[in-house]
Amino acid sequence: MRLRRTALAVPVLLTLAAASACAPVDDSDSAADSSGDSAASGEACGVDDLSLKTDGQLTIGTDSPAYEPWFTDNDPTNEKGFESAVAYAVADELGFAKDDVTWVKVPFNTSYAPGEKNFDFDINQISISPERAEVVDFSDGYYSAAQAVVALKGSKAANATTLAELKDLRLGAQTGTTSLTAIRDVIEPGTDPAVFEDTNAAKQALQNDQIDAVLADLPTAFYISAVEIEDSTIVGQFQPEVGDTEEFGLLFEKGSELVPCVNDALAALREDGTLDEIEQEWLSDVVDVPELQ
Repeated sequence: MRLRRTALAVPVLLTLAAASACAPVDDSDSAADSSGDSAASGEACGVDDLSLKTDGQLTIGTDSPAYEPWFTDNDPTNEKGFESAVAYAVADELGFAKDDVTWVKVPFNTSYAPGEKNFDFDINQISISPERAEVVDFSDGYYSAAQAVVALKGSKAANATTLAELKDLRLGAQTGTTSLTAIRDVIEPGTDPAVFEDTNAAKQALQNDQIDAVLADLPTAFYISAVEIEDSTIVGQFQPEVGDTEEFGLLFEKGSELVPCVNDALAALREDGTLDEIEQEWLSDVVDVPELQ
């Protein structure tokens, strides 16, 4: 796959730790080759052998709007933005031409609900968790991300240096996200967090002084502070659990036979450096973000 070299209109900044904390490399010596064959899993991974929603076509789900820096111009089909680029790299590794990839709208909260899916896999910053894995399947992780706190400059929240200092603040996050779980389980504020249907609603609440801070994954937090909310700042970052790194995975219908082949494709992309190149293109600029402990 030929990687695009288009730069972001506004650089998205990441710490080296967050940017380089990739999922563990598969110890297997085998990985999917360009034809999609899989020696590691024992599965037949040519396009004609894959179990797909539509024969010969790879159907990928994501939410709308599709936010920067994961997608660009709310258009998953343009191969721009980290997750669009990852999706097309996986498709290419499996043997699909760009014209053989179709996108469908899947609201974030319904992506990991039980039941039949209308996509082959979904890519939408979905954190791998044991609870979700009971009703859906995940690929190996394709990105590791810290949580970040966004507040208005000059506010009490903006001056916080520890997680304990956030306990008395009005915090909010999108429903169904790891950010919301992190507020409840890690910060444990004195008042229930505000829960929003999407990130846009959370940002509006911050601007309207309905909440003191918004939690989001670090790349999204950088875009919010750099582009979307004037006079906002990233207070700091933290991992939801000590010693545990949050990973995003491609999501599948439970029991999908496609998972081993996609895992082989991800392993090949990791081994040949493609995932690192995509990450460097879309999520790479480095800055020191304080660690909240």
